[in-house]
Amino acid sequence: MSKTISEAEKKCQKSVKEVQRLVKFKEIVCSLLLIMSRKKIYIYVSLGIIVFLGWMFSKPNTTSVDFSERVKVSLRDVGNQLLLSNQDSTSLVLPIEELGRFRYKLSFQNPLSFEPSIIINTVKNSFKKADLYNYYRVEVKQCVDNEVAYSYEIKNSAEKDIIPCKGRVLPIDCYVVELKFTHTASFIFSKQFFLFALLFLLMVFVLDYIFSKPKVVENEVKKTDGVSKLGVFTFYPNQNKLVKQSEEISLSKKECELLEVFVSKPNQIITREELTKKVWEDNGVFVGRSLDTYVSKLRKKLKEDTSIRLTNVHGVGYKLEID
Repeated sequence: MSKTISEAEKKCQKSVKEVQRLVKFKEIVCSLLLIMSRKKIYIYVSLGIIVFLGWMFSKPNTTSVDFSERVKVSLRDVGNQLLLSNQDSTSLVLPIEELGRFRYKLSFQNPLSFEPSIIINTVKNSFKKADLYNYYRVEVKQCVDNEVAYSYEIKNSAEKDIIPCKGRVLPIDCYVVELKFTHTASFIFSKQFFLFALLFLLMVFVLDYIFSKPKVVENEVKKTDGVSKLGVFTFYPNQNKLVKQSEEISLSKKECELLEVFVSKPNQIITREELTKKVWEDNGVFVGRSLDTYVSKLRKKLKEDTSIRLTNVHGVGYKLEID
């Protein structure tokens, strides 16, 4: 019963991990799609592709040669450990042969005996130190007839690794060890590519942040010789008018005086008391609703420019908002 529960728990944990991986993948894809939805990102992608292609073709041989040399050093270390396990500290490990792309051959001067677990652990530890790929197939072949005396395959996962007959010792004989890396097309540049992709994505996010950063709204209205530039309008306070391109919009004296006050303090709240004092103080009787009426008239005349708004701040006053 306990065994069944243990297996069920393992399956459950595996399922949870798979779901977590899917969720993370979905989050990454959604983030990338959100960025790609902006037109300017195509510039960054094009730049990244050009840089990536240049990087890919700049040093193709160096990486391959370095990988091959690291494999040969690791296999010599494996050969030495196997000889020592046979109490042999004098015979030679013959030069490592490169049989083909990602295929290598380890051979010995004298016959020896193999205990499978020794070669499995030795190769694993040596490759780990050399930071080599964890997908490979090992075949121990008899020198006489080239028949496979023992073989196993590592797939970077204990559940997927194929390791048969672990405890059966091979008798003393002449053997060669042939090793082939699998899934190698992506390995040679996998780590470099991951680093490049990470740096490129970081560059995209930084550039996207810089160029999409909202511009600070200038809390000013441009004025020249008493004439104010207000969005698409030009305000002539001395002539009581607004001009939009060739269209002239007449303003009453009160509308003009109110607009002058608003233009002097853009994006700031102006109290009703301040407005009435500046516009109506020396003009006789002030009716409470007059201010609201004139503000409403100004709104209608400014409505064609959506970047300009006369906003009512309830119980306080008004504010001329300029984007």
